[in-house]
Amino acid sequence: MPAAHTPRGALARRRPPARAAVAQPLGAERQGTPHCPRPTTAAPRPGHHNAPSCSPVRSNGAVIAPPDDCLARNEWICGAYLRTRRQILLDAVVQHLQLTFLAVLVGLVIALPLAVLARRWGWAAGPVLAVTTILYTIPSLAMFSLLLPLYGLSATLVVAGLVLYSLTLLVRNILAGLRAVPEETRQAARGLGYGPVRLLLAVELPLALPAAMAGLRIATVSAVSLLTVGAIVGFGGLGNLIYAGMNTYFKAQVLTASVLCVLIAVAADLLLLGVQRLITPWTRAART
Repeated sequence: MPAAHTPRGALARRRPPARAAVAQPLGAERQGTPHCPRPTTAAPRPGHHNAPSCSPVRSNGAVIAPPDDCLARNEWICGAYLRTRRQILLDAVVQHLQLTFLAVLVGLVIALPLAVLARRWGWAAGPVLAVTTILYTIPSLAMFSLLLPLYGLSATLVVAGLVLYSLTLLVRNILAGLRAVPEETRQAARGLGYGPVRLLLAVELPLALPAAMAGLRIATVSAVSLLTVGAIVGFGGLGNLIYAGMNTYFKAQVLTASVLCVLIAVAADLLLLGVQRLITPWTRAART
């Protein structure tokens, strides 16, 4: 059939398809301009880096990282992480301090009467020290698992575990301090009319303070470090950030949270040392 008599629809079918629009690389209109969203302060999700995943691109489509974008490069030391995650770090530090203080305080309240009873009744010292020592030998993960049926996945679970661990250090050191009080001092106090309670509060406990404070310092530093294991139940303070950062290999988060843990432990130890020197002035006089 001549071309003049070809139906219009057939000609339309013979036309070559229109060329698809060529996709322009992101950022071609402004070479080297970053097109990243603003960094958020949301907590990292498991399996994802909590860092910007986009970087500036050149006009040829090659992705480059800006020289000051340490989050995109996933560096260990990154000031941008401190600026953009300030509130997350503050919340983790506050939780770490609260749980540590509560665990050490409850442990001290329990350990003091146990040590006094062990000193008053010599036969009780062996069982008390044996039980607290056995508790300290239980691994932290096993300890939390054993307490899980009682407290569930809560902050109380972590505090209870830390309290049990602190009893070994506190009971042993308080008992050692009470035993170190000279018997002549006790006899002199009784001769002045001191009863058992007044003797304990006014003579024995003050003289036992150096040993008791040493145990309190060790128990506090130990609680700061062991609290990070509480991240397995979601109440680990800075341990939550360390655990999430290790899962996603987020270097800045792991290093920052770890350094903050060390700083908290050192600061707590120095604070308790200052309190010890303040309430036991006779020890400074004896050294001089």
